[in-house]
Amino acid sequence: MGSSGLRQHYETAKKTGTLKLSQRKLDEFPQNLRALAPLLRTLDLSENKFTRIPDDIGNFTLLKQLNISHNKLIALPEALGALIKLEGLNASSNQIKSIPWSLSKLTRLKHVNLSDNQITEFPTMFCGFNLLDVLDLSKNRITMIPDAAAALHVVELNLNQNQVSTISEQLAICSRLKTLRLEENCLQLNAIPTKILKDSKISVLSVEGNLFEMKQFAELDGYDNYMERYTAVKKKMF
Repeated sequence: MGSSGLRQHYETAKKTGTLKLSQRKLDEFPQNLRALAPLLRTLDLSENKFTRIPDDIGNFTLLKQLNISHNKLIALPEALGALIKLEGLNASSNQIKSIPWSLSKLTRLKHVNLSDNQITEFPTMFCGFNLLDVLDLSKNRITMIPDAAAALHVVELNLNQNQVSTISEQLAICSRLKTLRLEENCLQLNAIPTKILKDSKISVLSVEGNLFEMKQFAELDGYDNYMERYTAVKKKMF
């Protein structure tokens, strides 16, 4: 798209608060974008060639939705922590290795997608967020779910295609967790906490593709308790 086309996008964004600059082959912030910082509520920079997001992003304090997926990012800037009105963050399909602790300030987040990156440690900075419904960490390199994850308020936690071999039984305490996805990880049968099967609110526990047969999973102590919850939820759907 030529500069005149971009100019039209900027003019429209001034009126709507929404700017979509996906698939523009951008590798750095366009200069004109900075002038929209006091106006934008939605910013889509997906499918470009960014290797970094500048600290200027911290000036976009009205943003509610930020999409920086499908770029070449290796890190997220600390400045993202200034976007305290943010409700949706999509940074999937990058090369991000760790998440800055400053994101613990983004307590209005409802949906976070960090899938298809190179994250190795569970991002506990999202624990305690009362509004966060979905945390997608699939296709990363996370090896364990720590005790701190007990403070999550998510309804769905997706850890498919990681390297998880250890799950804290404290995850059973999560008050809203209904769906836990752990397909294609490194779980042994004895790594599935009985407490999660017996005492949690999880009604969908996906564990296919781990280091055991599903027939063995069905023989675990507490499996019947889990299936009661699973069946009850299915009945409500029909």
